[in-house]
Amino acid sequence: MLREVLAVLRQEPSERPEFVTARFAGAEFVEDTDFSWVRFGGALDFKGARFAGGVSFREARFSGLALFEKASFAGDVEFRGADFEGLVSFADAAFGGRVDFGRAGLKRDANFLRATFSRDASFERVRFGEAIFVKADFAGEVSFSHGAFSGLTLFDEASFAARADFSSVGFGGEVSFSAARFGAAGTFSGAAFQGRAPFDGATFVGSATFDEARFHTAPELGPFTCGGETRLDGAVFDVPVTIEIAGGRVVCRRTRWENTATLRLRRASIDLRDAVLNAPVAVIAHPTPFEQGGRPLSEELLAGEDPGVRVLSVSGVDAAMLVLAGTDVSECVFGGAFHLDQIRLEGRITFWRAPPGWRTRRRVLAEERDWRALRGQWPGRDSGPPRELVPGPAAIAATYRHLRKALEDGKNEPGAAAFYYGECEMRRHDREGTPAVERWLLTAYWALSGYGLRALRALAWLVAAMAATVLVMALWGLPAESPRPEFAGRVGADGEVALTSDTPPPVNPRGGLGERLTGERAERALRVVINSVVFRSSGQELTTAGTYTEMGSRLVEPVLLGLAVLAVRARVKR
Repeated sequence: MLREVLAVLRQEPSERPEFVTARFAGAEFVEDTDFSWVRFGGALDFKGARFAGGVSFREARFSGLALFEKASFAGDVEFRGADFEGLVSFADAAFGGRVDFGRAGLKRDANFLRATFSRDASFERVRFGEAIFVKADFAGEVSFSHGAFSGLTLFDEASFAARADFSSVGFGGEVSFSAARFGAAGTFSGAAFQGRAPFDGATFVGSATFDEARFHTAPELGPFTCGGETRLDGAVFDVPVTIEIAGGRVVCRRTRWENTATLRLRRASIDLRDAVLNAPVAVIAHPTPFEQGGRPLSEELLAGEDPGVRVLSVSGVDAAMLVLAGTDVSECVFGGAFHLDQIRLEGRITFWRAPPGWRTRRRVLAEERDWRALRGQWPGRDSGPPRELVPGPAAIAATYRHLRKALEDGKNEPGAAAFYYGECEMRRHDREGTPAVERWLLTAYWALSGYGLRALRALAWLVAAMAATVLVMALWGLPAESPRPEFAGRVGADGEVALTSDTPPPVNPRGGLGERLTGERAERALRVVINSVVFRSSGQELTTAGTYTEMGSRLVEPVLLGLAVLAVRARVKR
């Protein structure tokens, strides 16, 4: 019957059939239906129509209103190359087979409100005016790649069970994916957003890809939740933007921010390798769940994940424009960043801590940890980056030095002390760039006081040195008894008496060592040592051995005392 109707509508066999007004509301098409190349000059009504077989509107032309509301398509549907000049509505339509709108033109409003797509759907290279896919349900894969949306575009509360491809799509107006759910991957690679692009409340169970996307005037991206990777490789943000993402790994390699940006993250890690920062960019750990419409976003997808934010790499970044606030940088690769001495570290920043069993617990950079792991000096770590990617001690020392300066410029002197320790450690282990004499001095500096940062170590050496000096003084330094002046005189011819006095040299103590270690001698030795360390020469008569011992103590022990004071000062300096 349909073929007969179409035959009547042809003026010539080679011409397109043309309907002026067509009403198929509630019609049932029990076989495959072919409206290919048909021209609909006026209103078209397929409300509630049922198509039991396949349907083709390939290259059809719709000049007026086209209504497919609540239509049911059991088989495959093809609108490839169709041209809609008026409003078209597929609201509440049900598509049971594959759907192909490839290269179609929906120049005005296109309404797919609550439409359901049971299998794959293709909207590749489709030109939309205003498009509404609110609460649309895509059970199969869907592709809008290389398409264009020139007006308002709404995918609010849409559901994508499989891969959703928006690669190289141009969004000329505002686009919204509020509360949309992507059950697998959502791909926006190469997309261009001319207006606002809120993804507030969206959920990506898999990955969210915005590689090479360009956000011309979008002031925000998110907040959304991602269970996999959020890729922003090569993306460009032209205006100040706030990015809010919960969960997953955020990859921003070669991302370019032309203006200021704030990245608020939760339960996520971020890789900023080779990102281009032309204005200040802040990475902030958001302490509480993001909100949409005054209600917190569900983080059920992220249950069990650490609520913090981990920075993985800032290599190749101009760190003068970077602010890290409240983040975990224990895995961060700082080497290769520019102006690293100008990076700003705000709030609680978490670094690696030296493992139990080390001589000191301190902040350790990931580069040093990997370098020590290659040498078997990091317990419990059997794997890491390839050997050729691990920097040497000289490069690690430079990284420590830059970070130390950054903290010192921020008036965080105690925090900078930990990086000074790491810098000296790497210089001490650098056999190529550090001369042997300098390495020996650094080794002594480390052993005596932990590079002037370990007060207890310096005090322990001071106490040991004083104890040794007291022992030497008691055994060999103090004479057997204090020499007493001796007077000698003579009477001259004229009756004058001449007296001379002389103090005999101190007599070395005699007897066994046990006889020399008396309480009295120990007390005298202690006074001599304390005077020589803190005050001045004691003035005590000493043996030759005692004199040289005192000279040595006056040189060494005040230095140890000074190192202890320096270490305390480094801990409390304002």
